[in-house]
Amino acid sequence: MFTNAIVRAPSRTFAEGLTTAGLGRPDLDTTFAQHADYCAALEQCGLRLTRLESDDRFPDATFVEDTAILTDRVAILTNPGAPSRQGEVAAVRDALMEFYPSLEAVSAPGTVDGGDVCQAGEHFFIGRSHRTNEAGALEIGDLLTRHGYTSTTVDIRDIPPLLHLKSGLTALDGGRLVLIEALAGHPAFRGYETIPVAADELYAANCVQVNDRVLVAAGFPRIQEALRDRGYSLIVLDVSEFRKMDGGLSCLSLRF
Repeated sequence: MFTNAIVRAPSRTFAEGLTTAGLGRPDLDTTFAQHADYCAALEQCGLRLTRLESDDRFPDATFVEDTAILTDRVAILTNPGAPSRQGEVAAVRDALMEFYPSLEAVSAPGTVDGGDVCQAGEHFFIGRSHRTNEAGALEIGDLLTRHGYTSTTVDIRDIPPLLHLKSGLTALDGGRLVLIEALAGHPAFRGYETIPVAADELYAANCVQVNDRVLVAAGFPRIQEALRDRGYSLIVLDVSEFRKMDGGLSCLSLRF
């Protein structure tokens, strides 16, 4: 069960951030409203929020998930793969020191974005992406092993729609995976029950289980139906402005 989450409000420079989506420029007023709805959903799920101040120097900093990997045994600060984002980690480090007695950290030349690291029970899938390099993936794997977890690396560099592994993968209840077709045949996912995502609903693969609810993006009825058919209670959220900046539901918080 999660009890806490760290969130960071979008900055006034949010529209200047990194994106490959090609969906146009986000509207800031709508962005702020959607972020407020997201925070309210986390609180509805029983989480106490630590709210970091926005910082106009870091347009992408609202995607706070990329700065750390949190488990009940260890907190690991990342080293984001985009140089413009590496300064985001300091504020998250300060916040996490209130909750964890010590922090691990990825060191250069390793780079890791938290969006490439997906926990499924005691096992982790680590995405080797254009943001998480080989040295970073190996270091994360070693740190997790040291704290009693297992891990598998999944190379997604040749899967064009995926910025991060969790753009196409969500773990639910430890043994069930929401998965896009391009990942379905990977040997790392054998033995798991999978919920396939339709080709025209790929964005919805990034959903978030928070205690007894699942947050899912609005506008994707088939994955919503598939989740409800399996007994999940959903909170449907409009995150259209974050999608324009390559962000999804999991990107907007660190949950622990």
